[in-house]
Amino acid sequence: MIGDYAVIGLYIAGMIGIGWYSLRLAKTRSDYLVAGRRLGGFMYSGTMSAIVLGGASTIGGVGLGYTHGISGAWLVLTIGLGILVLHAIFARRLVRLRLYTVSEMLDLRYGGSTSAISGVVMWGYTLMLTVTSTLAFATIFNVLFDLPSMAGIVIGGAIVVLYSVLGGMWSITLTDIAQFVITTIGFLFLLFPIALTAAGGLDGMAEKLDPSYFEFDSIGGGTILTYVLIYGFGLLIGQDIWQRVFTARSPKVATIGGIASGVYCVVYAIAGALIGAAAKALYPNLADADDAFATIVADLLPTGLRGLVLAAALSALMSTASGALIACSTVSSMDILSRFRRNSAQGEKDSGLATNRWTTFVLGVVAIAIAMVVTDVVAALTVAYNLLVGGLLVAILGALMWPRGTRAGALASMVTGSVVVIVSMLTNGLLANEPIYYGLGASLLAYVVVSLLTPRTSADVLSVWNARLRGGTGEQDEAREARRDESTPV
Repeated sequence: MIGDYAVIGLYIAGMIGIGWYSLRLAKTRSDYLVAGRRLGGFMYSGTMSAIVLGGASTIGGVGLGYTHGISGAWLVLTIGLGILVLHAIFARRLVRLRLYTVSEMLDLRYGGSTSAISGVVMWGYTLMLTVTSTLAFATIFNVLFDLPSMAGIVIGGAIVVLYSVLGGMWSITLTDIAQFVITTIGFLFLLFPIALTAAGGLDGMAEKLDPSYFEFDSIGGGTILTYVLIYGFGLLIGQDIWQRVFTARSPKVATIGGIASGVYCVVYAIAGALIGAAAKALYPNLADADDAFATIVADLLPTGLRGLVLAAALSALMSTASGALIACSTVSSMDILSRFRRNSAQGEKDSGLATNRWTTFVLGVVAIAIAMVVTDVVAALTVAYNLLVGGLLVAILGALMWPRGTRAGALASMVTGSVVVIVSMLTNGLLANEPIYYGLGASLLAYVVVSLLTPRTSADVLSVWNARLRGGTGEQDEAREARRDESTPV
């Protein structure tokens, strides 16, 4: 394992080194939170792919392939579908708005504050996503060094917190590009062909596996629909995803780069499912399907290559964890903490880089602490996604697609959807499919009815909104943002 340790050690040192280098790039709040809105096509596509393809997509995707065969690709396929729809339909408008958070968009569109609800829901979602991504470090470090779970969580989490605090979004972007390259080489170019070859190719796998392993819908229509609603729609509105959209240099970059990322997700989904099916053919009696990834890596790959593939898995976890952490920090500083310092003379100064860095650090420590005590990761993540989609999806898509929607309708939608989701989870179970169905239905009904019964959004508010969508006030916003950043010491 010495060669594997060397590869992993070089990878970790490289991530910390990139974070230290990025410290010089994060000179303004815009740099720290959205990489100065300067990313080109390759960097944008790579970092978008890295944020969405985390531990659930890699280890979990292989595990689903072990259980269901090619149909296990649906989890990651719905993630790719969400990315494709987001960039084909909405990305251009989001880039022109030049915002930092989802709640800012809602406030701009509806002409009043909605962050009391939307900000809290988004904060809970991003924090829980950080926690579950951090918790997954336990598996990788246990495989690598036979470390206890808590030690793996602390080590992996500390690395992510360190480079995220140092350079913010610039640090995360540069590490994501490195992680994207490593993951592509390790997962797609090494593990995928080696696993299929060891299992005898598709023909050899067909001889050993049940025919259902090669049926695209064997996982079940209800499960596929739930994946679409929770993960596909969740990708449309998550702060961690939108914040990456805001980093694009132009609307064209976001559209083309995002569509390329969506296609990459589709390839990744199919590869992961087939790796899992190959593991089932080779090791049919594993006690836990999620052990398929570690087992096939440990048994099939020689030293050095094994370290590279494990580094690829570690990359997937770190990119998701760091992206969720900076998103949670941004929501905290822009949507929640700003409400308490709005009337303070120091408010403008406190909203600068120092506060952003401290917020990232504190939330990172909190996420590590929670990850050390959480026992049911799937339930925690399901709750977060149910609240996100059931509570916010209708109000967000309504803001972008339905001019008749009002602030009262949006607030009613968010409250009704969130309450129905919570009650349904308590009555039907945290992992049931019903909460997201009931929550979305109630949210949509409340939004339409209340919007039609309340006065239209004022013409002045819609005029500002439409001007921002056309990019008409972008230069003024940039100048204002620059003046605000220059008033805050780095």
